[in-house]
Amino acid sequence: MLDPASKVEFSEEETTEEISQLSYLQLSSLALSGDTAYSEKTSTGLPEKTGYPDSVYIMAANIFQGIRFENSPEKVLIKYGNEPLPSSTESEDESFQRLAYELAFSALKFQDILETMLIDSYIFPSTIIPDHLNSLIIVMLYDFQDRKFQARLISDNEESVAEVLEVENLLNSFKTKLAAALARCRIKHDALSIYHILPERVRNQELRASTLPLYAWINTCKISPEEVYHSLKKKGYNKVKSVLHVHNKVFAVDQHCYDVLIFPSHLKSDLLNIDLFKDYKLVFQDKSRSLAVHSVKALLNMDDDILMVNTGSWYTVAHMSVLTNNNASKIFVCGVQSQAKDPDLKNLFTKMGCKNIEILHETFINLESKDHRLQKVKVILLLPRCSGLGVSNPVEFILNEHEDTGLLKDFSQGGPSEDKLHVLAQQQYEQLTHAMKFTRAQAVVYCTYSVYPEENEAVVKKALEFQDHGTKVQSYRLSPPVLPLCSLKEIHLSTDKFFRMEPSEITNGCFLSVLTRERDPSETVSVKDVLARAAAKGLLDGIELGKPSKLEKKKKKSKMSLPKSSTSDSRGIQMKIAEFLSQETNASAHLSGTLTTKTSLPQKNTNQVGSSSQVRKSNKPTTNPLVPTFMKNTPPSRPYERTTNFVRPRPEDRMIALKPIEIVLPPVMLPFSSPQGIGSQIPTQQFYCRCAGPKTVMPGYLPTPSIPSRGKKQENLPSSLPRHPRPWL
Repeated sequence: MLDPASKVEFSEEETTEEISQLSYLQLSSLALSGDTAYSEKTSTGLPEKTGYPDSVYIMAANIFQGIRFENSPEKVLIKYGNEPLPSSTESEDESFQRLAYELAFSALKFQDILETMLIDSYIFPSTIIPDHLNSLIIVMLYDFQDRKFQARLISDNEESVAEVLEVENLLNSFKTKLAAALARCRIKHDALSIYHILPERVRNQELRASTLPLYAWINTCKISPEEVYHSLKKKGYNKVKSVLHVHNKVFAVDQHCYDVLIFPSHLKSDLLNIDLFKDYKLVFQDKSRSLAVHSVKALLNMDDDILMVNTGSWYTVAHMSVLTNNNASKIFVCGVQSQAKDPDLKNLFTKMGCKNIEILHETFINLESKDHRLQKVKVILLLPRCSGLGVSNPVEFILNEHEDTGLLKDFSQGGPSEDKLHVLAQQQYEQLTHAMKFTRAQAVVYCTYSVYPEENEAVVKKALEFQDHGTKVQSYRLSPPVLPLCSLKEIHLSTDKFFRMEPSEITNGCFLSVLTRERDPSETVSVKDVLARAAAKGLLDGIELGKPSKLEKKKKKSKMSLPKSSTSDSRGIQMKIAEFLSQETNASAHLSGTLTTKTSLPQKNTNQVGSSSQVRKSNKPTTNPLVPTFMKNTPPSRPYERTTNFVRPRPEDRMIALKPIEIVLPPVMLPFSSPQGIGSQIPTQQFYCRCAGPKTVMPGYLPTPSIPSRGKKQENLPSSLPRHPRPWL
């Protein structure tokens, strides 16, 4: 409690100088500071801040107590206690938490200035104040000067907190002195407002936060994109190509993620009241997380499982589940240490229509690659804790990603210290190397909010350099981005296979890397296997699988017509083939001698059938090379079809290639008096085994009587010669 007797009395007459200084105060605005204090519109249309509920001040004081800067003992002028203030049940409300974090973060950024104001106005040390209330004084002083030292409007339905009322009365009694102290501080720093006293990097960050568009992904488990477009159009929203510098009710579709919509930042309060967001059909989330889950989706097969590490926002898990809703994939989420959250998480996922999520309570480092639950995990999504300096709104980052509130201290100064950056990079390296130890995984997606190379490229390159090459699995390598590159700038930033997005007025900063390795050949499955698995699990209900083509049926039939023979059958076939070749050799020699005398061809000689097709090449100056060639070559085949070998050549034999026309079958029919006699004397069984091939016959190889030997007169052939397409059958 404050000591009333120790309060300093002030006269009603203040110096003109101190009063005039109030008109020069230009304090940080709502948009620049990130505050979302309760406000009302004035006659000019500008928002007028009216303060926060008492419970928000208490929550903000407790948050500030944990993240404040501590000075060295010899420089400490204001002591902060270690006891937190008692908070109400309203502290669990998400909107109140957001307001409290924004107020605490704003007070943290101006901690030095606010402490100077308290000392310069003689509140300290003239007033005896309990140490545990000093945090409350700091956050309420920031809000007091942000309202330009105007009184707070208190709702009649609001429950009052005694500590808040006492601090508020104290600040009101020192109102003029506090305003004068602020003016002197502003003049000392030659700044138009205390906002301009902040580091330039922090100012730019807050400026981006005030104009950064809103990103929301479509929950396709509950609604289609076309239905979303139609619903938004009914609400007065028009679809455009870009929402930048547009103040109307518009939206656009993101170029990288087909299911992400973009809205102007000033429409957030209006959008939150739309049923699309209330029913989880549209979900607000930063674009970088959508880029991460879409990268994972591009690397998945139908039934590959996913392991998500340091997911932060549960909306990231839900988005991954929505993208894999039509797959047989399962999503494992590790690091949920408290089982008390399981019912709430399951309730959230049920409302969003997510069914393939399994929560693991082990930390990622304690998970082993041999865990039976993770045997089908093929892609690991790693979202390590990082400095987050690519984020424009630190409070949103802390709340949405469940990051440590201590990062707000780094944001307030424009970046972390070198020691802390080194600690973060080491943690990221350990997690990435552990992810690479999962032998069944085929890809790792590494994504951060950071803009520091120490947390991005350096970590990935170090992990690739020192990965274990002794295992039987393939090593990881850096792969190009799997996301579309939509501008020359993105192409330039991705030349080294890393995907980067620099902080800008349209997006937060983001770094993304994809590490892949070759899939184990033993695990390779065909498209038919994948479809069969999907059909077995009921994922293809109502979808007819494509029927096999005629060519596939023909190939299948030809394979079935040639069953595998046993060893004894194979030897019998080889003996018959050898006998057939011997007969063909003798017939060729006899026919060659007969033709040299230019006499008529002898009749009813069965062995002449195989040699007649070789007479065509007898005019060559070589000495009948056909006999050894025919004996040692593989069976004849069509020029356009694949040859089927039934006999493996002996090692001592040499294979001599022949032109297909020299050994073509069926043979050219010569003018025998009895064609039926030829068919009756051909060893059909031997011929079939030796010459089995495609059943189709090229027109050029049909039996024809008009193929004389070179330089010889064509002889008259009987017109009654049958033209059977397959005379050997």
